[in-house]
Amino acid sequence: MLDGAIQYWPTFCDSQEARRWFEELRDVTPWQQPEITVYGRTCPVPRLTAWYGDAGASYQYSGIAHQPLPWTPLLVTIKSRLEDQLGQSFNSVLLNLYRDGADGNGWHADDEPELSPAHGIASLSLGAERRFRLRDKAPPRQSRGYLDLQSGALLYMLPGAQQRLQHCITKTRRAVAPRINLTFRWLTH
Repeated sequence: MLDGAIQYWPTFCDSQEARRWFEELRDVTPWQQPEITVYGRTCPVPRLTAWYGDAGASYQYSGIAHQPLPWTPLLVTIKSRLEDQLGQSFNSVLLNLYRDGADGNGWHADDEPELSPAHGIASLSLGAERRFRLRDKAPPRQSRGYLDLQSGALLYMLPGAQQRLQHCITKTRRAVAPRINLTFRWLTH
């Protein structure tokens, strides 16, 4: 556990399964690149996304509204394995496709009002390894460390982590192959 907020399984699924899941999700997901407005400037989100979930599991963050696509058989399989591993139910998942090192995710906490603080968030990494950083939410925002997430790794952010901490996937100038991240959540609706 990292700072008492994270549980981590570096090999939640083996490399062959991770590769199969990555390729299927990359090829069949209807990826989108929404725009976001930050400090009055509108620009494309630096990654591709897709939102799946139970009927009515709508989600909004940074001014982007997501209506859920219906669960695919593969996503149901992954969700069931995560629920068995963690003993927690999920009703939605955000998929992020980081195409290369220029794609990333800035410092943030997944603490929108529709996300249940009594539930954790499960994050499955497929594809290229990327660095996950963690820091305090309150100033002076002290670093709480990092993990290099390899393909097949499961990171579970425990209930309450989003209220205390921020995280990010930093951009990098080095050559990086694509990565898909699935973050399973419980929305209260």
